[in-house]
Amino acid sequence: AATQPSTNWHLKENAREHHTSKFSSEELIVRRGQAFTITFNGTEKPEQNLIFLAETGPKPSKATKTLATFGISSTVSKEGWSAVLQSTSSNSVSISISSPHNAVIGRYKLSVQIGSSSPSSLGTFVLLFNPWSSGDDVFMPNKAECEEYVLEEFGIIFAGNKNRISGFGWNFGQFQGDILNICLAIMDRSLYYRQDPVTDVSHRHDPKYLGRVLSAMVNANDDQGVVLGNWSGKYEGGKNPSSWTGSSEILQSWKKSGFKPVKYGQCWVFAAVLTTVLRCLGIPTRTITNFSSAHDADGNLRVDEFYDADGNHLERGADSIWNFHVWNESWFTRNDLGPSYSGWQVLDATPQEESGGIYQCGPASRYAIKEGEVDLDYDCPFVFAEVNADCMYWNYDSATGKKTLIFSKSTEIGDSISTKAVGRDDRVDVTSDYKYEEGSAKERDIFKKARKKLGLEDKFDPTAPTQEEIEQKPDISGKFKVAGSLEVGKDLNLLLVLENLQSDAKTVNVNMTAWSTLYTRKPVNEIWKDSMSVTLAPKEEKQFPIKIKYPEYQQRLTTDKTIQVTALCHVEDGIQVLVQRNITLDNPAIDIQVLGEAKVNKEVVVEVAFTNPIDTEVKDCVLQVEGSDLLRGTLELRIPPLKASEKSSTKFKLTPSEAGPKHLLVNFSCDKFADIKTFKMVNVIN
Repeated sequence: AATQPSTNWHLKENAREHHTSKFSSEELIVRRGQAFTITFNGTEKPEQNLIFLAETGPKPSKATKTLATFGISSTVSKEGWSAVLQSTSSNSVSISISSPHNAVIGRYKLSVQIGSSSPSSLGTFVLLFNPWSSGDDVFMPNKAECEEYVLEEFGIIFAGNKNRISGFGWNFGQFQGDILNICLAIMDRSLYYRQDPVTDVSHRHDPKYLGRVLSAMVNANDDQGVVLGNWSGKYEGGKNPSSWTGSSEILQSWKKSGFKPVKYGQCWVFAAVLTTVLRCLGIPTRTITNFSSAHDADGNLRVDEFYDADGNHLERGADSIWNFHVWNESWFTRNDLGPSYSGWQVLDATPQEESGGIYQCGPASRYAIKEGEVDLDYDCPFVFAEVNADCMYWNYDSATGKKTLIFSKSTEIGDSISTKAVGRDDRVDVTSDYKYEEGSAKERDIFKKARKKLGLEDKFDPTAPTQEEIEQKPDISGKFKVAGSLEVGKDLNLLLVLENLQSDAKTVNVNMTAWSTLYTRKPVNEIWKDSMSVTLAPKEEKQFPIKIKYPEYQQRLTTDKTIQVTALCHVEDGIQVLVQRNITLDNPAIDIQVLGEAKVNKEVVVEVAFTNPIDTEVKDCVLQVEGSDLLRGTLELRIPPLKASEKSSTKFKLTPSEAGPKHLLVNFSCDKFADIKTFKMVNVIN
């Protein structure tokens, strides 16, 4: 009887060749379209007829390309799987196995059949996409970009608003612990798999297909996916979306709970988790932040915002403008559309609108978005609107139901579109990859082209303003200016600047409000309101100071630390003028120092310092620390209360497990300040 062969998978050498050394696994992990070597014994006469079987999925078959059988050949096959004999000794044989460039990815079972005996199992291995291989759909010619978009476990996500962009660190952690197995489990829990497992697995060679399926699986809607969204401002029963610092903890929690959605996420959490999953599987992926991002719910390339006579922003209609929104770009070819549409593709896992009956979005070719080709797959109209919609601001009278246009703006949406630089912790602006220059003739032409393709040009729209409403000219102009610092814990000082554009005096009644909002501009708590009547001499400009004291907003601020201030100006015998500004407050600073040299497998002490900037005690202080290859999982430290102006210093130890530039991420929270984040690059030496 034949003995069970024992297999040497040459884990180290294969991993080095296949750029998979960062995975910490006892299982072979390789990339498609590239050879790997294995040695096995238990073959008395290796020159006997060897037939290999590689199979994946629930019902492997040749028809669905989930089963391959192949013998020894002298060269690598161009089409299918192949095995080339490397060397033989008395009872063992070394074989180089190659998979095709378009192989289905996932976990495979490998068996060998010797002569006429029945096949014996050699074990399992995992096959991933290969951005280093020119035949692969995800091939990325620039090696530095492969390093960043596939192998880098640290990222920076941009947030805030277009006047004040801030960035925070994120630990993608795609190579840590059990993440690869969790990513494989995600694919097997999708609606597509549940409806037809055989067909689903046979499509897993295609990054377009997997990108779309995973954009649906990362949100909990429809399929008990990974993260449950919550934009209410109340996060009981789960973690505040702002408090996460990495994807590992989220993916591990999802698995540990028996695949129950993790509470809670907002856009950057969905985008970050999708980045982790796609990088893990080998699809180059990055996060993109769009400032003043439109959520056009009714598909008319227009977002409508409504205000009452007092200047309160009303939640009417499903359209909204978010201070920022984060989505993903993944890199692959579009054989379905043609070569010019290949490259970066937009995927969005945030559940905003259904596509094909479920909450998924993309892949939308970024080139198609820029060219207004909104009729191309998938979800181009929605993404096009996110960066291009026109804004209409209306005054709504709830008593009569009448709405009047205050003004419209075509240059508001899609600002400072941002991503992290390759190999550096800097911001790169990619706005010009999404659209032609704002206000240029070309940009307006593309907008018209998109409207036409969507059938909006020829159709009468009863909700649209008339041409004469759009062209009406206001008598005054206004803006809010910031005077002083924008920090949580300090008073907020603003100036309302009003200018009379006419050559006769104007009387203006001004109704002002300030609301704390979410980053989606959803109003949560009223902070302040005031009204005044002012007279402006011909062509006069006047400034009116506004002060909102810290105690006035402290209890009402959301953890997004955003405030919308509005002044609705009723000009006597003229049209209304709306002045508004969205303000994001900065948290106080927190400081990290690494005391001494960071060496592999040696303890090093890290000190985190925070000074309480306000004149009352802060309590319930918690420090959360994580960083791939610096510590396992997330470290949580409780810190004693801090009196006014008191400085705290917390020390803890790390034992780095791998050399190179690593990032330590810190998140500090207390009862007065939520989620103060910072990160530090730690250069670990051998």
